Amino acid sequence: MHIELRSDTFTKPTPAMLNYMFKAEVGDDVFAEDPTINALEEKAALLFGMEAGLFCPSGTMTNQIAIAVHCGPGDEVICHRLCHIYNYEGGGIAANAGASVRLIEGNNGIIVPEQVIENINPADDHYTVSKMLEIENTVNKGGGGIYTLEQIKALKKVCDEYNLIFHLDGARVFNALVETGEDSREYGKYFHSISICLSKGLGAPIGSLLLGSKDFIKKAHRKRKMMGGGMRQAGYLAAAGIFALDNHIQLLKKDHENARKIGEILQTLPYIASVNPIQTNIIIFELKKEVSALQFIQKLEENNIKAINFSKSLVRFVTHLDLTEKMVTKVCSTLKTLKF
Repeated sequence: MHIELRSDTFTKPTPAMLNYMFKAEVGDDVFAEDPTINALEEKAALLFGMEAGLFCPSGTMTNQIAIAVHCGPGDEVICHRLCHIYNYEGGGIAANAGASVRLIEGNNGIIVPEQVIENINPADDHYTVSKMLEIENTVNKGGGGIYTLEQIKALKKVCDEYNLIFHLDGARVFNALVETGEDSREYGKYFHSISICLSKGLGAPIGSLLLGSKDFIKKAHRKRKMMGGGMRQAGYLAAAGIFALDNHIQLLKKDHENARKIGEILQTLPYIASVNPIQTNIIIFELKKEVSALQFIQKLEENNIKAINFSKSLVRFVTHLDLTEKMVTKVCSTLKTLKF
């Protein structure tokens, strides 16, 4: 039995999802004539109270399109130092928008209004133009930390006061929503643009959506073309997204339960120094000095369990749709038996 804890991107389509995909009606999306893609874009936009949506291959592309539409050379993006757009998108902020980045510290990847205000540049030609605030919900490198709507409202107030664009990298926003019980439609009131991912916990094989106003999405469509993101009969992929939105959102609650179950075991083990607070489906923990992350991961692999490390001592587990109860039990029992 192979157990995958490296990421929720390893999920595979369920038989029901595959069946739904095979039945999709398709066309040419570059001509905006794929009915299934059009239906997915409309569905996702309505879900978040936005005017329009754009289907793309990846969350990196949706984020980078948003930044390139909102920002240009000489502008600056304010974000947390742990955020995905800075750490894992290949320097795209500089390459695609010609913009620079202002990094902020904060507990578990969370930014507070006072920090944003402190990092806004004065209106002086010597400085970059503070143009955009970006947050990630949930925060991957922050251990799946959640921004609540109250926190988002407070940040939006700063954006309004200082004329900042507000973008959400919502790669795992559904994890936040099922945990807090908040309404996704509220998000559209506070963000200029939102990126959502279908291929993580929701289990689609590919795809993300960029959401915003009709004018913004029209500009985003051109940027997608420039980046080579125009797809043809991709409605088969969009159908997986529709199925995921209709059937898999509430299943994320089980992923969170499994993460907490594993986290409770980790906290009892002699080789664990600390475990980050577990709010959703991501578990980040630190090993004691005498145990290296690579050594720990190797022992897991010997038991057919795969994980990744974030540093010499930090390890991440991610629970997901394909993780069965039997697998969770095996992970917990294996962790108890490891010796260092």
